[in-house]
Amino acid sequence: MKEYIKIDLTKSLFWDVDYGKLDFKIHAPFITERVLNRGSLEDFRAILKYYGKEELKKIALNIRYLDKKSLHFCSAFFNEPLENFRCYIQKQLNQTHWDY
Repeated sequence: MKEYIKIDLTKSLFWDVDYGKLDFKIHAPFITERVLNRGSLEDFRAILKYYGKEELKKIALNIRYLDKKSLHFCSAFFNEPLENFRCYIQKQLNQTHWDY
């Protein structure tokens, strides 16, 4: 099993939680969602290095919300169609007009 250690991310991404108490293994979806939606390129590179591309892809595919830019970035980066992302499916189910 991969050894998980803390990584240095932009603290302002986690303004509403105690950053010191985040468990990078348990809270991986929460951390990934924050970084993808609001983080810098350096933050993205840090989680990519930490989790690895395949693990990060699994997490991203199951995130409930990604803004349009982040969703399209993930689709291109991981070479996955939009329809494979949970957040895309949820968005399509909850709107009356197509927005993509």
